[in-house]
Amino acid sequence: MKRGLSLSAAVSLVAGSMIGTGIFLKTATMTQLLGSPMSVLLAWGLAGFLSLAGAFVYAEIGGQFPNAGGEYIYLREGYGPLAGFLFGWCRFWIGSPGSVAAYGVGAATFLSAVAPLSAEARTVTAIALVWFFVLNNCLKVAWGGRIQSALTALKVGLIVAIAGGVFFWGEHRGALVGVEMARNGASAMGTAMVSALWAFDGWNNLPMASGEVIDPQKNIPRALIIGSVLVFIVYGLINVAYFLALPIDEIAGANSSLHPSSPPVAALALRSFLGSSGATFLSALFVVSALGAMNGSILTGARVPYAMAKDGLFFRHLSHLHPITCVPVKAILIQGVTASVLAASGTFDQLTDCVVFTSWIFYFLVALSIFRLRNRRGGEAGFRAPFYPVLPGLFSMAALVLLINTVVSDPRSTAYGLIFVVLGIPAYRFFAQREGGPSRTA
Repeated sequence: MKRGLSLSAAVSLVAGSMIGTGIFLKTATMTQLLGSPMSVLLAWGLAGFLSLAGAFVYAEIGGQFPNAGGEYIYLREGYGPLAGFLFGWCRFWIGSPGSVAAYGVGAATFLSAVAPLSAEARTVTAIALVWFFVLNNCLKVAWGGRIQSALTALKVGLIVAIAGGVFFWGEHRGALVGVEMARNGASAMGTAMVSALWAFDGWNNLPMASGEVIDPQKNIPRALIIGSVLVFIVYGLINVAYFLALPIDEIAGANSSLHPSSPPVAALALRSFLGSSGATFLSALFVVSALGAMNGSILTGARVPYAMAKDGLFFRHLSHLHPITCVPVKAILIQGVTASVLAASGTFDQLTDCVVFTSWIFYFLVALSIFRLRNRRGGEAGFRAPFYPVLPGLFSMAALVLLINTVVSDPRSTAYGLIFVVLGIPAYRFFAQREGGPSRTA
């Protein structure tokens, strides 16, 4: 693979994968749970801290294993080839294409707010957007990195513009200190943090493309930390803007599962200084945000089956790189086909719900693997996660709590997710025998 991703492109992959649509929606649900601005900001801060802890863990391991594959490599090295394969199995069939499909449909839906589209037209638009970025990512990785940098800079700029508009021109009808409206306590805080963690998710995507990052031992840790800190700051700014612009009861009544027909909290904040034209601005922001996250998912997700195939644990032809662009074109195209099928079927939401649970199983295992890998590799030079072992331990505990919460709140999806993982065991045996793998073991 050609190392064509600069530090700025790598930072853009981290930040662009994290910033989706959660930051424009989740504050309403969190406010319903906690009832005061400072409590909601605290929940965002704690979730951001835990995400930074995860980024520090991945920065240390990613600097040690600067090859394509991300969690597949980390789990393979920490626990053996089966653990890595199970992650890649889930990521290849559902995780990456499901995310791509969701972003494509989301972008088409947001576009329909500007130019009304029928249901069929939205599906066609979603698939067209998927293939536009699929084909762009079949070019040299540096080109995909430039697209990611442009989209990330644009959506960060738009979010900062919303916050700045509220601060300098908005009608400040809210306050950062408010009375309690709803139940408060550890349970509510934990549930609110789960909502915020979904909005922070995505910092783990960059390591999947580690094999194409320039000077990876230095730039992978730097990009993970800089990108995560950037998102932390941007999320803090926009949430402060929400609470300055709007009374707390309006934030609690914004779009959520309790109020599905209400405008998003970001739209309400925009109205404080743009009036009714804010809806068009927000729709454009949603589209840019979704497309940026989709491009990042396409670029990084295809590198996992490539790494598996290189190890002899997946279809061998997926390990082939295009002779000119030096990217895994076949893996990218198959990912695009699967994403298109999911986008057309309308079932991707249900499928990705099943995989969300399994994804956090692997996050938990990766976080624990740092203890095994550090003991095994001793005092090797490179980036070290600060406050070891406290910081990795906190992230591991947070991941475990999130898993338990998901089991309790959505037992059906967790059961389906576990079934999908279990199906990966005979698949692993099949590929290990048929494809001659694993050619590499932990």
